[in-house]
Amino acid sequence: MSTQRTISTIRTATPNSVGDGFIGLNAFHPQGSRPFNPFLLLDHHGPMQVQPSERPKGVDQHPHRGFETVTIVYEGALEHRDSAGNKGKLFSGDVQWMTAASGIIHEEKHEREFSRQGGRLDFVQLWVNLPAKDKMSPPRYQDIASSQITTSTLPGGGAFRIIAGDLAGLHGPANTFSPLVVADLALGGGQSETLSIPASYNLMVYVLSGQVTFNDASLTRGQIALTNSDGDTITVSTTTGAKVLILAGEPIQEPLAVYGPFVMNTREEILAAFDDFKNGRMGSLT
Repeated sequence: MSTQRTISTIRTATPNSVGDGFIGLNAFHPQGSRPFNPFLLLDHHGPMQVQPSERPKGVDQHPHRGFETVTIVYEGALEHRDSAGNKGKLFSGDVQWMTAASGIIHEEKHEREFSRQGGRLDFVQLWVNLPAKDKMSPPRYQDIASSQITTSTLPGGGAFRIIAGDLAGLHGPANTFSPLVVADLALGGGQSETLSIPASYNLMVYVLSGQVTFNDASLTRGQIALTNSDGDTITVSTTTGAKVLILAGEPIQEPLAVYGPFVMNTREEILAAFDDFKNGRMGSLT
């Protein structure tokens, strides 16, 4: 028999800016991420108006080690390049899943033509932890076009996309190192959906736009609800229309050492990461 999960806590994201071109909200960050395990960070940049510029703005080259970055674009366009030789452009609906693992240097900016024209930009970036055994794996890059993402209309009428994992009988295209669910759900006015999630997963719902009722609690844009592991279903509904991001995963029960762009298991591994970056062992961007 299915049981509804109860809500552990509701947080309101705080204003946040990254680089010179990404303005928005931060729902949680690595230093306070334990309740959201295996997720480490959720930044929601936008919706923001990008003014036309010949010089694309964003985040200049910087290193990562020990985790994955996941970028989901809802409006606008971004451009990526990294020290492993990967390059990619992301447009509305596209997802970039970059596994930094043993170390990578990359930059993320407004896509060049989008920068010239300007327009609305709205995207989410997640950081996902890696198990200790995979933290020093070779870097990997998954460029997932919107057309590759499994979509469906659910029984209540909601438009559903699953990016990673299994939910509502659908499977997402992203390859992951631990069991995860990353999905978004768009609901029209008066729609409601009930979804089943493994009871062993940590689970949270972030409101991208609009207002929802989630297991009898009211949430609005920029709020995230973290559930208790006391059931295997959740219900999301709205009277006026909303879009939510659903994140769930098997928690990684290992020590966490975090400093800046590196997420490892010990202080010694963090120091080694800085040494490798300083001495060019994470490659370079030219």
